[in-house]
Amino acid sequence: MTDNSSTAPFRLIAVPRLAAGGRWRVEAMRSISEPMLLWFTKGQGRITIAGSTRGYTANNAIFIPPGVMHGFEVGPQVFGTAVFFGKKTDITLPSVPHHLRIRETYAQQEVNITLDAILREMESDSPAHERAARHYLGLLGVWLERQVEKAAGEVKRPDAAQKLVARYATLLERDFRSGMGVADFASALGVTPTHLTRCCKLACGRPASALLHDRLIFEARQLLAETRMPVGQIADALGFASPAYFTRAFQHQTGKSPSAFRKTA
Repeated sequence: MTDNSSTAPFRLIAVPRLAAGGRWRVEAMRSISEPMLLWFTKGQGRITIAGSTRGYTANNAIFIPPGVMHGFEVGPQVFGTAVFFGKKTDITLPSVPHHLRIRETYAQQEVNITLDAILREMESDSPAHERAARHYLGLLGVWLERQVEKAAGEVKRPDAAQKLVARYATLLERDFRSGMGVADFASALGVTPTHLTRCCKLACGRPASALLHDRLIFEARQLLAETRMPVGQIADALGFASPAYFTRAFQHQTGKSPSAFRKTA
């Protein structure tokens, strides 16, 4: 599915296309500024949301509110649709993330039909096609609300480690540009760096430092690929002590210098 609407703030994008500019665009930790629904129809992988990692497979619907740090694997066999609702959407949507395993065939068919209808109206030149697409998008919000309600009894409450890592992910998303290290974040959360790292490994299989570095390097890649900001300015904007330290950190994470990455991005 492609985005063929030049005016609508909402978009439907095929999941493989999200990684068209590099798998780092979806796999690295980052957040977006609008609500997003991922509907997977084929394949499997892992997704990390707010510091907790779970597996996903076909017929999984995953809702991610704006500002929530996340990243997910997109292998060659993964297909589905990402729905971006727009920054100023007036559709009623959940305020917290949800990972829903849609088992009922009717519910699977319903969301597929609704997504097809949205796309058809977005690609149409019929009168009021954009308004029709918005109404179908509203029905998608209703579908999501009903599925969340159905799954309420199956949702496991997060344990202490997951709660701490979720708080870390929120703080990290807010302050990753500040130059704070893991010890600073741990102090702000009232725990030791060792305890924070232990909890991160339990929740997502990665140490706290890996989440921090992943978030920083994603932002660096995006700035290098999409702006002409000098490397030294990027280093300063992301809280690195010096451009040289930023270059070493970037090359360690990506295998390329910032300048080399920019040339190939």
